[in-house]
Amino acid sequence: MIKPKLIIGNKNYSSWSLRGWFVLKHLGIEFDEVKIPLDVPRYKQKLYHYSDAGKVPVYIEDSLTIWDSLAICEYLAERHPLLWPVDAKARVTARCVSAEMHSSFLDLRNELPMNCRASYRSVTPSKGAAKDITRIENIWTSCRNLYASEGPWLLGGFSIADVMYAPVASRFDTYQIKLNSTAYEYMQTVLANPHIRQWYEDSRQEAEVIDEIDSVGV
Repeated sequence: MIKPKLIIGNKNYSSWSLRGWFVLKHLGIEFDEVKIPLDVPRYKQKLYHYSDAGKVPVYIEDSLTIWDSLAICEYLAERHPLLWPVDAKARVTARCVSAEMHSSFLDLRNELPMNCRASYRSVTPSKGAAKDITRIENIWTSCRNLYASEGPWLLGGFSIADVMYAPVASRFDTYQIKLNSTAYEYMQTVLANPHIRQWYEDSRQEAEVIDEIDSVGV
């Protein structure tokens, strides 16, 4: 049986790649990892070989190609229903906050790019980015206050919502974003996960450097 493939970018910088990789690792699905370094000559042409969208991640299973991180998660949830909470209200909340992450927080993404190898960076967020940070902190705090008794993840048990916010935890850690104690505890839960720690370790082995990102917060 041919293993599925996951096409990703640099582990140090590619937040969307992390999402596809994290959910597959959590499910214990064996897959071939194909890394295409970003922002180097002809990288787009290499991505177009796998998807007309020219973006990562891309999940390939038999004749099926899925070129969006949330769509990858939804496809896997059809086979592994526990990726969404069993409780209807929690499931709706998980879907809402996942979709919000997928479509929002552009100022945060632009001003605090993911950079796993970096630490103790300092940035002054714009009003837009500060608003994004506050909104995410409120999401984390609200969810944890409601579901803390059911487990350490956002909705208690692990879900797609945790996949979607994992790169945000990385960003908050890199740029020393001050959070309330509840949100900070959740961030530490994400960062302590063995799969996330493996992603960080892999990122440290990469030689590629994107100067535009590495200069942020220096």
